[in-house]
Amino acid sequence: MRTVTVVGASLAGLYAARELRAQGFDGRLVIVGEEPHPPYDRPPLSKDFLTGRAGPDRLALADAEETAELGAEWLLGARARGLDPRGRTVLLDDGRTVSTDGVVIATGASARRLPGDDLAGVHTLRTLDDARALRDELAQGARRVVVIGGGFIGAETASSCATLGHDVTVVEAAPLPLVPQLGAEMAAVCAALHRRGGADLVTGTGVAGLCGRAAAGAERSGHQRAGAAGPRRIVTAVELSDGRLLPADVVIVGIGATPNTGWLAGSTLALHDGVLCDDGCATALPQVVAVGDVARVGGTRAEHWTSATEQPRVAVRNLLAGRTTETVRSVPYFWSDQYGARIQFAGRRHDGDTVRITEGAIERGGPAEGGLLALYERDGRTTAVLSVDRPRPFMRARRELARAADPVEPAAL
Repeated sequence: MRTVTVVGASLAGLYAARELRAQGFDGRLVIVGEEPHPPYDRPPLSKDFLTGRAGPDRLALADAEETAELGAEWLLGARARGLDPRGRTVLLDDGRTVSTDGVVIATGASARRLPGDDLAGVHTLRTLDDARALRDELAQGARRVVVIGGGFIGAETASSCATLGHDVTVVEAAPLPLVPQLGAEMAAVCAALHRRGGADLVTGTGVAGLCGRAAAGAERSGHQRAGAAGPRRIVTAVELSDGRLLPADVVIVGIGATPNTGWLAGSTLALHDGVLCDDGCATALPQVVAVGDVARVGGTRAEHWTSATEQPRVAVRNLLAGRTTETVRSVPYFWSDQYGARIQFAGRRHDGDTVRITEGAIERGGPAEGGLLALYERDGRTTAVLSVDRPRPFMRARRELARAADPVEPAAL
């Protein structure tokens, strides 16, 4: 294999490039990135970057020395528009082509949008440019902020906005935020963090539309729907499905992400909410693997930092071997920083699991001072662990979960 092309220059793509060199690939390495920026860390965008505690220099995932050592050709600001498996070619939007022997697909995901969210004052938060635009607007003075979606991005962004002194309301269509991840009992405990942090939480109702007014002295306001014509308008409120109106100067849409697979249409790759891969990140096409947010590995697509950093080692090993010789066996893990609290979760929760608090307590519906540690159990076996501000016992419980999942390799932990 003389040339390998990594399509995607974010976390998973950079880790794949590192693994290629670490595992002995000394050929031509091409890294294609849609954004003009070198690889940067996304989790701080909704936290320290948004609040001004960290600048762009703190986000860099690689310094100049490491970048030079990779010896890669960086094609930044270049969007992939196609993959020709017969000709082993990656096609770019600007007309260039990259002939290659192997491909690592690491194109990540894009923020989902709402109809009518082209109003001024409406933001998503996925990229560095998104975060810059939102930070600039929040710096202009006190704002009424409505965050649509109470997942990780929504909650973290709401927390940052509250820290900056803005009036914040979070709208979540489900009865509670994070129910799929944490279950109803612990989701209620974490939802209390919004109230404790000074944000309003509206649950059990969706969004019917966004309201706006003309940008320059228009005499009337109304609803901006998808496909509406005319000059750009400024958001003024969020209309809920129950008819209520929430006044808003800034709206942040945090309703999940869609894997970036459009460029792969016609490539014969199997696509269904991501690139379908086996347990070793290998696709049905020879010498093509996928990692990170875009990859559905063994039936699961995980949009977490740990997946983006752990999958590339296995994917690259299988790419260089030309077949699946190793599978991904890590225990799912994620964390979230909200309202001064760190939430950590590891394992696989299932409906019907019982929850047992082993450290700390619940007070007034939320975590007591000092946090808590909760174990999810089924048939006498621990399936998952949740921590709020209990990092050391959490790490011990996480290691136990890993040992149970992979008992043949305890020394690696």
